[in-house]
Amino acid sequence: MTRGLRVTTLALEDGTIFRGAGFGAHGTFTGEVCFNTSLTGYQEVLTDPSYHGQIVTMTAVQIGNTGVNAEDEQAPRPWVAGFVVRNLSETYSSWRANGSLDDYLIRHGIPGIAEVDTRRLTRHIRDQGAMRGAISDEVLDGSELVDRARASRSMVGLDLAAEVSTREPYSWGPAELEARGIAPALEPPADDERFRVAALDFGLKRNILDLLVASGCDVTVLPARTSADVILEGGYQGLFLSNGPGDPEPVTYGVETVRSVLGRLPVFGICLGHQILGLAVGARTFKLPFGHRGGNHPVKRTGHDRVEITCQNHGFAVEPHSLQETAAELTHVNLNDGTVEGLALPGVAYSVQYHPESAPGPHDSRYLFHDFRQLMKTFEVTDTHVSV
Repeated sequence: MTRGLRVTTLALEDGTIFRGAGFGAHGTFTGEVCFNTSLTGYQEVLTDPSYHGQIVTMTAVQIGNTGVNAEDEQAPRPWVAGFVVRNLSETYSSWRANGSLDDYLIRHGIPGIAEVDTRRLTRHIRDQGAMRGAISDEVLDGSELVDRARASRSMVGLDLAAEVSTREPYSWGPAELEARGIAPALEPPADDERFRVAALDFGLKRNILDLLVASGCDVTVLPARTSADVILEGGYQGLFLSNGPGDPEPVTYGVETVRSVLGRLPVFGICLGHQILGLAVGARTFKLPFGHRGGNHPVKRTGHDRVEITCQNHGFAVEPHSLQETAAELTHVNLNDGTVEGLALPGVAYSVQYHPESAPGPHDSRYLFHDFRQLMKTFEVTDTHVSV
């Protein structure tokens, strides 16, 4: 047992039990257990609102050795329900760090469990699918903790976007980047023209805002339930649909808003925003067996001799056959399982399932932010009507 840590149990709803060493917050916590294959960037994972309600297992062997810092946070707080690691580093050594992972999770009330056979856990989830789980350093009886896991809420049919969205609108522009000393690694636009963009917050990551600004956008972030009328009357030149957690189908208000805006403003969506756009054009979505989470997923651009290595985090996807029944085009395909990774209504809207803001992750897909700028420059209002 690692020095200073306490006996802690992770129980899955199928009865599987893992024992380990607890860190972070004390207590009993539940959530859907999933895994992330990124080798770096655990703080971006912790603070990604798309992980709301999930107990995240890192497949990288050692976690915590770079500590935590304010710059890498993707939201003002961590959103994960729990954190599972193989080896927790008792020291951190990055020059950017201002604290330890353990102290960070204690401060934010997030439980962790170390000394777990994460390879076994990951293989189990891949074979059996993502499932509900419970972490506890107070309920040590395995069968009781399994019952706690089974009694916890399911991701299916749950509107988690409403739980993570901003409650009030706010602005994000060059001043916000300058105040934080941020210089995003994105090639600046060729001209100085800037565009006013409304961003619907379903669980928005900070680096998405940074890259929208770097590509020439002045962004107003709006609550997820903002109506189409408010957006269309706001003088915006584009609509961005953010990432977010959970099942897209209960986010009916977002689907209706997008359906009403299509053809009247150019639209760009990421992750949950991509799924919402898919639903708005008449496609269907489904739950993946264990999801795509990590910084190393290969995606093929249709019509291009190019494969992108992408950062992903989602448990639901657009159903491929249903997309064929819509006016949208398939633009990107996951090379691991053939799932839909991108769609477009040419000249009107486009979206990708993965995370081109790369926080954490590779930079292969950052061109999509400049594509949004180009779409806003050339956009013409159409009579786009979506039949469902």
